Amino acid sequence: MKFVVSSSLLSSRLQAAGRIINGKNTISILDCFVFDIKGNVLTIVGSDNENTLTTNVELVESEKDIRICINAKTIQDSIKEIPEQPLEFFVNEETNEITVVYQNGQFKIMAQSAENYPLPPAMSTEVNTMTANAEDLIAQINRVQFATGNDTLRPVMNGCYLDANGDGLTIVASDGRKMALVTLSNVTKEGNGAFILPKKPAAILRSLFNKEEGNLKITYDQRNALFSTETSTLSCRLIEGRYPNYASVIPPNNPNEVSINRTALLGALRRVLIFSSASSALIRLQLNLGSLTVSSQNIDFGMSAEESMLCDYNGMPITIGFSGASLTELLTNLESEEVTFKLADASRAGLVVPAEQPEGISILMLLMPMMLTN
Repeated sequence: MKFVVSSSLLSSRLQAAGRIINGKNTISILDCFVFDIKGNVLTIVGSDNENTLTTNVELVESEKDIRICINAKTIQDSIKEIPEQPLEFFVNEETNEITVVYQNGQFKIMAQSAENYPLPPAMSTEVNTMTANAEDLIAQINRVQFATGNDTLRPVMNGCYLDANGDGLTIVASDGRKMALVTLSNVTKEGNGAFILPKKPAAILRSLFNKEEGNLKITYDQRNALFSTETSTLSCRLIEGRYPNYASVIPPNNPNEVSINRTALLGALRRVLIFSSASSALIRLQLNLGSLTVSSQNIDFGMSAEESMLCDYNGMPITIGFSGASLTELLTNLESEEVTFKLADASRAGLVVPAEQPEGISILMLLMPMMLTN
């Protein structure tokens, strides 16, 4: 049996699908890709037994349908250095030997039967669906990822919460100290619902669909979700449990607002953070009329630093402490030139939003303050 495929197209799809395969698998067949040929389409399947990625490749030609398993690392490494050209695959169906012929040579690898390869779990009959622009959706999932937790005792906090119960789609991530929240308005929904997306499939979505044109369709039930475009599909197992009421932690009234250049503040934070205590990374923000002072100190080593910068602030003087590392991370995941801090007092959570929200998207970051000592 013979089939022919573009080397660069195959290599790019293999590299994307390979991200789902674990370095060590308890089931040896999960070290493989499934090559499933039907007509003139090659479907590549990779799985870690909880998540399954499927992507399609158009073949130049194919003699017959076939379904086999090929070691993922071997086929990835052997093809990625071959420049763009047609690759001819000759499959001996009796011995499972595959000969790959290219312009200046050939190599041989062994395949195995795909009969025992695990299939993704079937969706229930009661599912919800939503569709959004692929680039926008993946960008916003990527934006909130930094705020997810790593607490084994609270697994629901270790993923992104996608809430389609209200208007549009709200994507939330939080570790209990910081929270990132984005709402997309341009979403088409059939039924309301919500689910918690684990970190690994969220990262795979970013690498697989980040530059995808067109729409991304999400089909989900209580245990599984399916993300699909015209060329690829990701099936993943969800984190089960009840996500906390994220809306209840957002302060309803933060009257003190300050607008400041995001890049300038990031630079000041990174310079001052060097002189903070390694254990707390505490940064002190002191707001006065028209100015912001960023400072830190490390009492153990007798170090301190302070920078002042202009800002747009007309409220009462406030001094508030934040984790410098968390605040830096939060600002890095915003893109606007100017950001607005909304504060009530030194004991309540501070909100950070872009001075101008992107069209069709609402972004809000929340950071809990740290206790200050004189």
